[in-house]
Amino acid sequence: MAVTAPARLGKLPPIQALQTRRGRLSYMLSGRGAPAVVLFSGAGVSLQGWEPLYPGIERLGAVFGWNRFGMQGSDAPGDRQTGAGVVGALRELLSYAGVQPPYVLVAHSLGGLFANLYARLYPAEVAGVLFLEATHPDDGELLKKHEQQLVNALARVFTLPEVFFEANVRAELACVEETAREIASAGPFPEVPVRVLTGGLTPRSWQMSPGVVGARRAHQQELARLSPMGEQVIAQKSGHFPQLTEPELVLDVLSTLMEDVKAVL
Repeated sequence: MAVTAPARLGKLPPIQALQTRRGRLSYMLSGRGAPAVVLFSGAGVSLQGWEPLYPGIERLGAVFGWNRFGMQGSDAPGDRQTGAGVVGALRELLSYAGVQPPYVLVAHSLGGLFANLYARLYPAEVAGVLFLEATHPDDGELLKKHEQQLVNALARVFTLPEVFFEANVRAELACVEETAREIASAGPFPEVPVRVLTGGLTPRSWQMSPGVVGARRAHQQELARLSPMGEQVIAQKSGHFPQLTEPELVLDVLSTLMEDVKAVL
């Protein structure tokens, strides 16, 4: 997994929390305008992983970010972190926070599975999707094989001890296969504007074999083909965290996606 130094961090809006039927979840909401942008973090990554996009992302409309169960400010998960459970908790939280659909989903890494499932289960609530180095349903075996490397990468990128990420990463990756089955049995992906932003840096051979790299790149192309309005963009200077290393590119891609979304709403 290619790792590069993060860009200068921005400043997040205040983090709040709400009690849902499944437990307490922390979130942040800022900006104005529809459709609202909903952020899906990767495994083990809290809201701080979106800092470089602020305050620029707020100029595009209302922005909602949240910490899944097990992350900072949110309760420990009471159930297994399957896709259906995660999506259900999010929809409840969005309702309580007063954020109305349709949404533009912005999903990084493992968050891509949850956004993929959300779009299939509730297509009327989704106006567009930005897959950001997102996990494909067929990436499950790859994730399991590189679980510890993911923990190591998170510790290096965010300069925090590995123990800060381990429990959440392992709990969420344990449900990846089940979430992939949920995606396969859900309805078709909606015909909405889609962008797939893929890191252009190649992981070193000791991190990921060339065959695995090739398969993952093919999966990224498949994500772009989920919709006839799908496009892939390569972040040439980034590995797995373009929002940290090329935040301006991420904002540019999201801005053009929002324009396409508004044109078809």
